Amino acid sequence: MSETKEQILVEVTTPVYGGECIGRLPDGRAVFVPYTLPGEQVRVELVEEKRGFARARLVEVVRPSANRITPRCAHYAVCGGCHYQHADYATQLRIKGAVVRDQLERIGGIANPPVAEVAPSPAAWNYRNTVQFHLTPDGKIGYQGWGTHRVVPISECHLPEEALNQIWPQLDLEPLPGIERIELRLGTDDEALLALESSDLAAPEFSVDFPLSAVHLSPAGKLILAGDDYLLMKIHGRVFKVSAESFFQVNTAQAEAMVSHVLELLPLDDKKTVLDVYSGVGLFSAFIAPRVKRCIGVEMSESACDDYAVNLDEFDNVELYVGAAEEILPGLNLRPDIVVVDPPRAGIERTALDAIIHLQPQTLVYVSCDPATLARDVKRLVAGGYSLQQVTPFDLFPQTYHVECIALMTRG
Repeated sequence: MSETKEQILVEVTTPVYGGECIGRLPDGRAVFVPYTLPGEQVRVELVEEKRGFARARLVEVVRPSANRITPRCAHYAVCGGCHYQHADYATQLRIKGAVVRDQLERIGGIANPPVAEVAPSPAAWNYRNTVQFHLTPDGKIGYQGWGTHRVVPISECHLPEEALNQIWPQLDLEPLPGIERIELRLGTDDEALLALESSDLAAPEFSVDFPLSAVHLSPAGKLILAGDDYLLMKIHGRVFKVSAESFFQVNTAQAEAMVSHVLELLPLDDKKTVLDVYSGVGLFSAFIAPRVKRCIGVEMSESACDDYAVNLDEFDNVELYVGAAEEILPGLNLRPDIVVVDPPRAGIERTALDAIIHLQPQTLVYVSCDPATLARDVKRLVAGGYSLQQVTPFDLFPQTYHVECIALMTRG
């Protein structure tokens, strides 16, 4: 007989980064509970215990919040892809704003951080132009479950754009050895690109009876299985080539809003030199280049660099350094007026951050997809002589805990 776990009554009070809320156990320890809202009384079972805190599984909502709603998806709280479907959208935005402020105060040491209202996504559902799946052992499409590597097969998902939701249910995949992830991306005119990411060097047999580009990505390189190995993405009427391996923002409407916001923040003129670090396929550079004297990209991804070269080909005031920021920046012999950084979730590598401080740009705009690493890096920048002027969170990922932020810092 398996022993029945003790169920504990807890009141949760504060949302934290990661989609959970904090409550207190009878012994005073903090407990993290997913799928809850501030002010709720819930019944929980402990799933992990540490000396100072515990994690719990939600068993029952005893006293629900007035902001609690019925989740839309049948897989919610099982598949792990969403964290806030139980909250109305206004509540999701409030939680994200509170989390960003908390991270900047607690990790960044910024008292009263200048955080603006969260910019809402124009669409709270069906907003993703890219979706990543895993395969079950018998070849069914799914997502990794919450806190586990087990793949949960799915029959519906309300986050991808509608055209993607027409495509993925038609994919009939054999259980393929080595296939680690499947990515489906939507470009202009609803063109779609399927990428099979594999540890197996041999590409599978592939056929498709509807229009779809497909590539096999493995340690051996890239093999085109059908159509092209890139898509065209349109931002503010400008077309970007985005290869299968290149990163691009998943919420097209919010990517446009972010570009507009960055351009509003930057004091651009034809005497300025701008350094665009982690420049990707050139999303920001393409709009900065026509307004400045020099625009210099720094990017490590080979495919993104190839795309950047195509996307900025018309400008003769653009340069691109290929390599990791922490390797390129310390050796740069220039004085940029402005630096724009858009690093991955891990934030700016310390050597790169110190090099930026050494370059002494007057204006720094930091585009972040993780408020914790943003707060850590802001603290170091403040110690290096910068002051935080404003942070605007953008909700690129409704129904999930993820939030994008654009921070403006100035020197002196």
